[in-house]
Amino acid sequence: MATYDLDEQERLDELKAWWKRWGGLAMVCLAVAIAAGAGWRYWQNREATQSFEAAAVYEKLTGSLATNDAKAAREAGAMLIEKYKDTAYAPRAALLLAKLNAGVKDLKSAQTQLEWAVANSKEPAVKDLARLRLAGVLLDQKEYDAALKTLSAAHSDAFAFRFHDSRGDVLLAQGKPDEARAAYQAAFAKMQEDNPYRNVVELKLDALGGETK
Repeated sequence: MATYDLDEQERLDELKAWWKRWGGLAMVCLAVAIAAGAGWRYWQNREATQSFEAAAVYEKLTGSLATNDAKAAREAGAMLIEKYKDTAYAPRAALLLAKLNAGVKDLKSAQTQLEWAVANSKEPAVKDLARLRLAGVLLDQKEYDAALKTLSAAHSDAFAFRFHDSRGDVLLAQGKPDEARAAYQAAFAKMQEDNPYRNVVELKLDALGGETK
């Protein structure tokens, strides 16, 4: 029994010595771990709340557009871009506001919103769509070089025919029919046979006297 008590005392002394040396650090590490866990849970909850709130504002935006309430649509869109810019709804709001502004010939505002969507969207498809619409707005402003630069950015293959087609429109506006024809032919080649837009590109090629293949 004495031996047992001695062993236990030695272990207790070792533990006290270890705690004296490392106890403070251990408590700090524990506190950091607890704080990190709490922070992660807070961040997840905040993300969920932000997304939920942004969805409600986006619904208000689309509803306002459906009833032609431009003022309410602009207010909802501005709120999404300013307060919920990290959500997926903000770039979509920028696209809708750009379309609204382009419809009333406020091309500079439309350009600004589309550039914001390109810079801030985390979704490749939304980013590609924003680039296409931005190129169209730049074309309407006769900023041909800027439009071509926008269309030269990397994009998904699903949007390839639309990028080629838009490039053709810009080149044609620049008075470069041969290059425009080549771009339209590239667009036509990228489309499936059942794509209804093939007829549009084919008409453009017919107008330029170019073959579809």
